[in-house]
Amino acid sequence: MVNSMSNKSSALESLLLVAGKPLTTKELASFLSVDEDKIKSLVAELQEKLNTLESGVHIAINNNKIRLISNPDNAKILQEYYKEELTSELTKPSLETLTIIAYRQPISKEELEQIRGVNCSLILRNLLIRGFVETRDDKDSLATTYSITMDFLRHLGIDSVTELPDFEKLNSDDNLNKLLDNTAEAQEEKRLEKEEK
Repeated sequence: MVNSMSNKSSALESLLLVAGKPLTTKELASFLSVDEDKIKSLVAELQEKLNTLESGVHIAINNNKIRLISNPDNAKILQEYYKEELTSELTKPSLETLTIIAYRQPISKEELEQIRGVNCSLILRNLLIRGFVETRDDKDSLATTYSITMDFLRHLGIDSVTELPDFEKLNSDDNLNKLLDNTAEAQEEKRLEKEEK
């Protein structure tokens, strides 16, 4: 439980960092157990602290949504980095992750990591940047799911994932289904625990 205001400021900064997407003041207020006015005050303090020439990250606010972004002054170097990253070949772990998503979509990050046995955050970010996967928020499970994009299908020269080799067999593997069912049950238990708090 976050108590002091300095801890709440630190927690807010951490939440914005790991979220990787804009969060509303309402969402942040709920996570930190404070009212929305306090969130606005904490965000203003963080902006004063981070939105400087010397800082590599800034706080951006748009339509009541807050997000950590890179310093706009660093745009040129970041464009060069992304250009190199986008033109390089996919790594073996990226190809493996993309294959799992293609055969099991929509799939959550937790399910993907359960199958691969390793953290997939950076790989998913790379695949999102390349436009090979897309996200969707599942309102029921409160999880983000990943699916392949039409661009990826076009890149492979196919019209549907069902044209992938052994799609029917690999899409409905019983052992994998049991593993994913166990993961889904664990996620549901976590969600219910959160609601009870």
